[in-house]
Amino acid sequence: MISVVIPCFKVKAHICDLIQIIGSEVNDIIVVDDCCPEKSGSFVEKNCNDNRVRVLYHTINQGVGAAVLTGYQAAIASGADVIVKLDGDGQMDPSLIPAFVSPIFRGESDYTKGNRFFEIETVREMPNIRLLGNILLSFLTKLSSGYWNLFDPTNGYTAISAKVAERLPLNKISRRYFFESDMLFRLNTMRSVVIDIPMFAKYNEEISNLKITRELPRFLFYNLRNLFKRIMYNYFIRNFNYATLELLFGLPLLTFGCIFGTNSWIEQSHQGTFASAGTVMLAALPIIMGMQLILGFANHDMTSVPTIPLQGRLHSDARPYASSSNNKDL
Repeated sequence: MISVVIPCFKVKAHICDLIQIIGSEVNDIIVVDDCCPEKSGSFVEKNCNDNRVRVLYHTINQGVGAAVLTGYQAAIASGADVIVKLDGDGQMDPSLIPAFVSPIFRGESDYTKGNRFFEIETVREMPNIRLLGNILLSFLTKLSSGYWNLFDPTNGYTAISAKVAERLPLNKISRRYFFESDMLFRLNTMRSVVIDIPMFAKYNEEISNLKITRELPRFLFYNLRNLFKRIMYNYFIRNFNYATLELLFGLPLLTFGCIFGTNSWIEQSHQGTFASAGTVMLAALPIIMGMQLILGFANHDMTSVPTIPLQGRLHSDARPYASSSNNKDL
């Protein structure tokens, strides 16, 4: 059973047209009105005759992530096998749904997401501000999530195995625009397999609700926070290996070399003299050794992307992670 979740906020002009072209492979369409000022949910109920559609409402605006999570919970309760998330603005082509769900049904992946950067034609059509933003956010998300093989992290066209979704700590995932990046971080801590699906996006007259200047500092902070959490969990709590030692020795050596070298350079500049060979070596050697160790750690991290799907390792009687009362935040 395939369920589609559509979060709605200021998408009244596009939502019904989107629903009309969702194919027959989809069994359930869940529209989540996130306290939309245009009353998109009521508009769908009055103007859409598709009997697969049901509308859920938030009494206060909680953010796109919260709307998706509400849809996830409803789909899981209805017995969905795979849950697809589409935006309501019409930029995502529903005809691609089979491509997104097939790897999950075949047991090759736990989560699939769109990637608009596979084809050069797609990149050329992307507005410059979105192109630059996605490049920067992709690098940050690679660091924080550990999925070095993925790109286009803010792409909202996704599909997830319901078995995996019900074990996510839903109460801890970001409720707003950081949702997609935070999902990748949470999936990595569960060692889920995630793959990119090539896609095109339509850029028409839609106005994005994302305010770049307001959200970019938050994205930077949240990604750095998740990076710290992931390293602590994967390299100190869950496991302790040679990569951990590389990080433990590499960071102090690099930090010492940089601080000592900078202080020595400032001091010698004030005195108008040249640093001795011993001083130069005392600064250079820790920097070189620290960089080598950190590069070794990064190489290990890049080759540690999960490759065995989580859904194949789960049992139907296993206790869902999200429901555990003893679940502690990472």
